[in-house]
Amino acid sequence: MNTEKTYANQLDQKDNLKDFRKEFYISNGTIYLDGNSLGILSMRAEQAVDDAVNAWKKYAIDGWTEGKHPWFYLSEKLGSMTAPLIGAKKDEVIVTGSTTTNMHQLVASFYKPNNKKTKILADELNFPSDIYALKSQLKLKGYDPDEHLIQIKSRNGNTLETEDIVKAMADDVALIVLPGVLYRSGQILDMERLTKEAHKRNITIGFDLCHSIGAIPHQLSEWGVDFAFWCTYKHLNAGPGSVAGLYVNQKHFGNEPGLAGWFSSSKEKQFDMEHTLTPAEDAGAYQIGTPHLLSAAPLLGSLEMFKEAGIKQVRQKSLELTHYLMELIDSELSDYNFTVVSPTDEVTRGGHIFLEHKEAARICKALKADGIVPDFRTPNGIRLAPVALYNTFEEVWKTVHILKQIMKEERYKRYENKRGVIA
Repeated sequence: MNTEKTYANQLDQKDNLKDFRKEFYISNGTIYLDGNSLGILSMRAEQAVDDAVNAWKKYAIDGWTEGKHPWFYLSEKLGSMTAPLIGAKKDEVIVTGSTTTNMHQLVASFYKPNNKKTKILADELNFPSDIYALKSQLKLKGYDPDEHLIQIKSRNGNTLETEDIVKAMADDVALIVLPGVLYRSGQILDMERLTKEAHKRNITIGFDLCHSIGAIPHQLSEWGVDFAFWCTYKHLNAGPGSVAGLYVNQKHFGNEPGLAGWFSSSKEKQFDMEHTLTPAEDAGAYQIGTPHLLSAAPLLGSLEMFKEAGIKQVRQKSLELTHYLMELIDSELSDYNFTVVSPTDEVTRGGHIFLEHKEAARICKALKADGIVPDFRTPNGIRLAPVALYNTFEEVWKTVHILKQIMKEERYKRYENKRGVIA
């Protein structure tokens, strides 16, 4: 391969998305490769927050029904804007709650154990929060998580085999919850096939899209996925603690949510103040409380950019960035005992690369000291996420060459091989 910096510059010149970089606040001298943990602020997201504050200032209580983006309908509007990113119908998506709150809502709604089907199928590589939530839901139903939560084993500690998941779809499984993209290795699961296999066995299936939404295209409605949930502060760049989202396939409309609340109501009935809930006839039924307006507002700006860029173009550049990164690692870092554990093929590789090294924690600290922001994962993982909307091929080139110098000069030895408070 061509390892010259000029080649990276040529790739940047041909980049159809390069103008979006100008819309983000990028610190001088910093290469930010942690967008799969927290995306950076865009000017449009900032403006959307300013607009929301000004609407509050101007309209006060009338902001619920007045202004450019009336608050009473904002969750539905943002759901409609999100739908193309996941291949859903606009009324199947709602922006609400947090990732784990939405997961609790969906599991409470779709986990319906009976005498035969009582178990939940998950995996051993999932983000801890999902497992905590599933165990909580089992306990609430009176089941022992040690017996009723089945976690698919990984053959190599980094990825999952589709056949192993399908094999685990036993007669006693009532619900399956899996990540769309594994948060460590970045492996994309075959959501279409897994959904098909689950439904063959009369099992409801849902996906955590935290590491896939905004990074890869989905076709949830076409695949028949029952439900999904996600955060918006990673690839969607909506800010720390921004309001999350959920999807419910339209075939489930008309059912009462497991956890009902004020905003579960039909819009037409909500202010009738009746003590019997009339649920919304779309994904809005799975809302619980009042939307967090100021934390939802950034999505108005961010999702506008995704509409302009197109998720297919975002995915194509992402694949090119991660491919280039892996090629440079193979070419330049072969003497330093790094192992790339992310999938190399484009079908199953998500939006970031996962490196393993026994000195990973201190290497991440050394990278940060040199202006590169990576992400450390216990015990020995380094995640690097070149994001299509704001990272460049030149930044990828610089990152690998700075990392090479850190290893060559052993500069990482200046730091303790231990994670910080937040890794």
